Amino acid sequence: MPAPLDRRNFLKRAGALGGAAMMWGPLAGLSGAARGSAAPQGSLLDLAAADSPIDTIVVLLMENRSFDHYLGWLARDGEYLEESRRRYGAKFRVDGDQTQVFRDPKGRRVPTYHLPSKAGEDNPYRGCHHPDPGHGWESGRAQRDHGFMAEDAGNDEFALGYFRAEDIPTYSAMVRRFTTFDRYFASLLAPTYPNRAYLHAAQSGGMKTNELPYIDGAGFYEFETIWDRMQAASVPCRYYFVDLPTVGLWGPRMLPIASHIERYFVEAAAGRLPNVVFLDPGFTTGLRTDDHPYADIRAGQRLVYDYVKAFVESPHWERGAFLISYDEWGGFFDHVRPPRLPDLRRSKNDKEDFGQAGFRVPTIMASPYARPGFVDHRVYDHTSILRFIEWRFLGAPAEGPKGSGWFLTPRDRFAHNIGASLLPAKPNPEFHLEPVPKVPFASAPCEGETFEGTGLPVPVEAEKHAFEQSLDAGFFERAGFDIDIKPYPL
Repeated sequence: MPAPLDRRNFLKRAGALGGAAMMWGPLAGLSGAARGSAAPQGSLLDLAAADSPIDTIVVLLMENRSFDHYLGWLARDGEYLEESRRRYGAKFRVDGDQTQVFRDPKGRRVPTYHLPSKAGEDNPYRGCHHPDPGHGWESGRAQRDHGFMAEDAGNDEFALGYFRAEDIPTYSAMVRRFTTFDRYFASLLAPTYPNRAYLHAAQSGGMKTNELPYIDGAGFYEFETIWDRMQAASVPCRYYFVDLPTVGLWGPRMLPIASHIERYFVEAAAGRLPNVVFLDPGFTTGLRTDDHPYADIRAGQRLVYDYVKAFVESPHWERGAFLISYDEWGGFFDHVRPPRLPDLRRSKNDKEDFGQAGFRVPTIMASPYARPGFVDHRVYDHTSILRFIEWRFLGAPAEGPKGSGWFLTPRDRFAHNIGASLLPAKPNPEFHLEPVPKVPFASAPCEGETFEGTGLPVPVEAEKHAFEQSLDAGFFERAGFDIDIKPYPL
């Protein structure tokens, strides 16, 4: 491991980077719900892209959790609020709510509850014996219009469970030290694959479900991605995966930029990461680390701990930003109605509207340039990360839709740039995660079979999510990827 960064030398190298404080207004062309508040004063975006102190952007996309379900406790955390109000003023707040009540189809009131404290909950960290909460195109709209226990919401009471700070120690440490977002929405009110497609391409090609693209005869997604743009512009970039590669949905053309996760740790330690890095968790086996039910969320906390620690201890940290988000809300409760956003397939017909964003998802930005204990209230979605990359490396304006040739679709063209939350100067590189024993390994998996020849447990058929179904179909091998199913930690 590299030696800890010396703060004095760090500040000496970084101190010359400055920028006048400036208030960025809302973007033209967005609805009132989508505009949100203005960017923080004294933003990284005050600088020209070429003068930005951020040279390495790392993005990790986890699975299927909502903001209130995971981070709603911040709104009532006295110590956190007191410290942040000292820094940012008496009006500092977090829009979170873990104390809610929903009506079931029979009209009964069902309250939210702390999952680990629930009597009779045999494995609250996995949710065994509960149905996977509804998070599809139709069930999401039922939740939006009628609540999370509505008849067509696809939920039982598990969807109303929540976690507290002590249950997610890695995130608890990170939100206290860095910046989080209480208006970051899943790109679509839809499941995993369409939302992950928006992170890579600012669209899903019209896909509403986790149906594999070859079923429609195309073989693979054919629409352009941020990876195509970065390669064309010679921007160093790489995607690292544990078992199944999301970029495999675009087929063999993504092989040159994809590597197994072991390479991430080696290249981070050596200071050889490219400018743009995307990371994925493990999606398969009963030991998966993606946070999708029925994964043990403590295994996810351990994975995030390892990924972040590798970056913080690397030479890239002093000029880097590490973003963690979730592809979609996973059917778990949230009290904020999702907005409609500009989109290639926006429609007045709700059943066909790709401009309808999904519910809020937990999102954290870690960087020496991140505001400590800060909450950004502007509206973001996955394409806001694309917008940050496009500004820093591909010639996009800092904010607003002006210019041509830099955006993929109207969604990223009009998206707020998530880099606005970062400071232009006065970095603080100090960050120390709790020791590994504070983040326990996963519990025994929910009952199921084992992968042939590996002895690794796999959930029963009813519990398999989209990635495991894709594995069964041999989809990623057909794309030419080397698939090596094994548990994490490696």
